[in-house]
Amino acid sequence: MKRYSAFEPPEYVGWKADPDLVDAFEATVARDPDRQRLIADLGPDDLLELYRRLVRARLHDIALARWVRQGVISKAWLGTGEEASTVGPVYALKPGVDYAVPMIRNAAAGCDMGMPLDDMLRAYLASADSPSGGRDLHVGSVKHHVLQPVSPVGTMVPVAAGVALATRMRHTEAVVLNWIGDGTTKAGVVHEGLNFAAVAKLPVVFIIQNNQVALGTRLDQHHVARDFTDWPAAYGMTGWGFDGNNVLDAYAATQLAVDRCRHGGGPVLLQAETFRMGGHATHDEREARETFPPELFDYWGKRDPVGLFEEYLKRSGLPDSRLEDVEHSVIREVDLAVEQALASRAVLPSPSTALDGVYANPVRD
Repeated sequence: MKRYSAFEPPEYVGWKADPDLVDAFEATVARDPDRQRLIADLGPDDLLELYRRLVRARLHDIALARWVRQGVISKAWLGTGEEASTVGPVYALKPGVDYAVPMIRNAAAGCDMGMPLDDMLRAYLASADSPSGGRDLHVGSVKHHVLQPVSPVGTMVPVAAGVALATRMRHTEAVVLNWIGDGTTKAGVVHEGLNFAAVAKLPVVFIIQNNQVALGTRLDQHHVARDFTDWPAAYGMTGWGFDGNNVLDAYAATQLAVDRCRHGGGPVLLQAETFRMGGHATHDEREARETFPPELFDYWGKRDPVGLFEEYLKRSGLPDSRLEDVEHSVIREVDLAVEQALASRAVLPSPSTALDGVYANPVRD
């Protein structure tokens, strides 16, 4: 895909695939028979759709980064480098049936569940027609079964468990998917939510998205163990890990978890290993570069989830022209969404609507 030197991490500019890493990508896909079977069932259209979603997630972030440079917004929270940890798992869900409970860095989940891209961008502009009516840049949609994230992200874990409980009480087949950051695991409310889900055997999949840093605190500064592999057993859950930069492994690992939940197997706790290729937000890129050594950025930069999947598709026989067609289509989609979102700035919310939908106040028609 095209690289954008002004808006992407320097490790992605001029990115070239390391053949050994592409080999490792293929080996990961073939490592587990159950996951391999699920991936083998994906046809060319599925693979191209996953590629489209990865590219869209990256260009969504680039659009926000460009707005920051242009002064349209002051900062943005990006998921650059972590796209596969969102795109792969959501592909295992049934839109309109299942529920996604993302963090702000999982913004791609909104689009992948059916939310219009221009709505995702409007959330940052606080326009009257943004999903929250201009109240908050966190974005969700009840219609599309996407719960709006909040800044104290741990609080969404018991909410996800509550939604899962509600779906079971209504005798639906819905499964809830909730992402948890490595830093979020230190919130007490997370433990309460995980324990309740386990005890009640709820149909919810939790993903600990370990991107190695909590705001500006490295994993080794807040977590004694090397990773989270012992957590499922600690809560009496089933669980396993996946490569957070391999969209196929992310999809297959989550599909197995979703299937287990849908058939009454109780909650599943997954662990995704990935890396945040930037600051907590666009305003603290320098801090991010001071938090980790350059070698770590170089290590993960070579493992760009978009680039590696693109190389995998080429090896699989998909011609460059088909990938280019997908990319050009996404570029047009994002450009149109940006144009439509910017046009919304002309209509700001009325102060009289500030309390609409808050607590007992009804939403006005």
